[in-house]
Amino acid sequence: MSRSLSLIAGLAAVALVAVPLTGAIAEKAASKPAKAVATQPAPPPAPVKLGLGRPALPEEVHAWDTDVRPDGVGLPKGKGTAKEGDVLFQERCSTCHGEFGEGVGRYPVLSGGLGTLTADRPDKTVGSYWPDATTVYDYISRAMPFGNARSLTADEAYALTAYLLNMSDVIKDPDFELDQSNLAKVKMPNADGFYDDDRETSEKQFWNKNPCMKNCGPAPKVIGRAISVDVTPDEKAGPRVD
Repeated sequence: MSRSLSLIAGLAAVALVAVPLTGAIAEKAASKPAKAVATQPAPPPAPVKLGLGRPALPEEVHAWDTDVRPDGVGLPKGKGTAKEGDVLFQERCSTCHGEFGEGVGRYPVLSGGLGTLTADRPDKTVGSYWPDATTVYDYISRAMPFGNARSLTADEAYALTAYLLNMSDVIKDPDFELDQSNLAKVKMPNADGFYDDDRETSEKQFWNKNPCMKNCGPAPKVIGRAISVDVTPDEKAGPRVD
């Protein structure tokens, strides 16, 4: 075939391919769905290891896992009496709380207050307000003495708890030995004054899907400021930090 004929044949083939489909052929071609291109999600990036620290050892976790539940779970082994706690209280606690838990200055009162919870100014003490004897121990062992927290042994914390309960007439015998087996059985005077959160039933009538968000009431009036009424103790005497 000559060069001219070859060129003409090539142009004819190109024209044939470029002609659009018409009629039944076009309809058949249009009815075939296009094949979707499968896309795989990108794998998540591998976690970056910073190379800092190490997993805590069981004994290290145990050293800090010292919280005590109301039912007594978490109480450590130990024991103490109110008579033993009296000595400890005078040495480490009376500077702030007084010799008999009456409170010094504006520091918390720990004893007395029975029957005052319905008064205008109730005395919320260990005996009058606290719901569980176990959490008295928990707070003492983790937060007291002020400024020297976690310095008490388990026996000392049991003894101080017994002393506070004895001052509130919860434990009558000063020689009664308090320990991990009987502390949760102690019934506090105000134990029945606490109940589970019942707002889903008792306060549901106040719930509103469209709560007021503007001009809902008069502006609050500030009648006093903490810095003005001097509610913070400023005595120089305080517990000595070892």
